Amino acid sequence: MNTVPHPPVPLPPASGAWREGDPAGRRQWYVRDRPLPLEAGGELPSLRLAFETWGRLAPDRSNAVLVLHALTGDSHVTGPAGPGHPTPGWWDGLIGPGRALDTDRWFVVAPNVLGGCQGSTGPSSLRPDGRRWGSSFPFLTQRDQVAAEAGLADSLGIDRWALVAGGSMGGMRALEWAVSHPERAEALLLLACPAAAGAEQIAWAGIQVHAIRSDPHWRGGDYHDAGPGQGPHNGLGLARRLAHVTYRSEPELQARFGRAPQGTEDPWAGGRHQVASYLDHHAAKLVRRFDAGTYVVLTQAMNSHDAGRARGGTAAALRRVTARTLVAGVDSDRLYPLAQQAELAAGIPTADRLRVIGSPHGHDGFLIETDQVAALVRELTG
Repeated sequence: MNTVPHPPVPLPPASGAWREGDPAGRRQWYVRDRPLPLEAGGELPSLRLAFETWGRLAPDRSNAVLVLHALTGDSHVTGPAGPGHPTPGWWDGLIGPGRALDTDRWFVVAPNVLGGCQGSTGPSSLRPDGRRWGSSFPFLTQRDQVAAEAGLADSLGIDRWALVAGGSMGGMRALEWAVSHPERAEALLLLACPAAAGAEQIAWAGIQVHAIRSDPHWRGGDYHDAGPGQGPHNGLGLARRLAHVTYRSEPELQARFGRAPQGTEDPWAGGRHQVASYLDHHAAKLVRRFDAGTYVVLTQAMNSHDAGRARGGTAAALRRVTARTLVAGVDSDRLYPLAQQAELAAGIPTADRLRVIGSPHGHDGFLIETDQVAALVRELTG
C-alpha cells in the first residue's frame, strides 16, 4: 500500500527563547535603565521584564493582583496560543470575566521572571554591548527577581497588591514578596512550595543542570547564535524528562501507562514503553519553546530559595508576613510534599491551616485542579 511520507520535522532553533523581531503578542515591557544590585554580588546594569495584564486598574489602584509563574511558565497565564505565544495560558481557567480572578473586578499582572526567556532579561538576551549574555549572565536569587518585580509594580503605580499568588517557583517568589515587602501584599496564596529548598529537591535539580551542561552543544553556555539543531537540546530534553517524572505521581503514571509498549514498538528490540514516549513528547515540546541557559539560571535560583537566609532563620522570616494567607499543597506531590506547606501554614501568623488539593497528578496538580485553586482564590478575595 502506498503511503504519503510525512514532511521532515524542522530542526529546533538553538534556543527556544523569544527574540527581538518575534511577534510581541500580548506582552508589554518594563525597563529598568539603572543597575540592579544582586544578592550574590555584582549587578545587572539594566533589565527589562515582559509582562501581560488583564482587566483595568482601579482609580485608587486597589484591585491589582500579581500572578507568578513556575519554572517553565511565562507571562501568558491565560489566552490562546498564537503569534508570540507558543503555548496557551497555563492557568487559563482561573482568569477572565466571571472566573475566580474576574477581570471585570481585578487588574491581573503576570510578569515573565527575571532570568526568563520569554521577553525578560536572561541568558538569551542581548547585553548592553550587543552580545548575548550567555555564560556571563550572573547568578540570581528569588530576592533579585522580586526586586525586579517591585520595580515593575512601581512603574504601574501599584503600592500594594490585593493578592500575590503563585505555585512552585512562583510560590517561592510570592513568599519572598510577602517577607521582603510585607506592606505591599494584602493577601497571599502559596501553592505547592516550601519555605526553603530541601536537599532532595536540590539533588533532583542538580542532576537536571548537570544534564544540560554535559551536552556538547552547551558550549559553556554560549550557544545562542548557533544554527538550528546545534543547541543543547539533548541536555535540556533530558532535564525535562527527569523533572517531569517528579512533577507527576507514581500511581498516575502506572494507571496511565503501566508497562505497555508504544504502539507497535518492541521494548525488547530497542523500542519504547508508552511512558518513555510520553516523556519524549514533553522534552521535544520544551526544547522548541524554552532556553537551556534560562533553565539553568532559574533552577539555580530555586535551589537558592531560603526565606530565612540572613533573616534569623525560617521562623523569624515567616513571622514577617502580614498578608492574609492561604497555604495549599497537593496530596500526591512527591517533589514538594505536604510537610513543607504545613511548615508554612504553621509559621505564617496570618495563615489558619494547611489546605489540601486532592489530585492524582502530583506536583502538577496545582496547575491542573483549577476548580480547587479557584475556590482558594475566591476565599481570599471574597
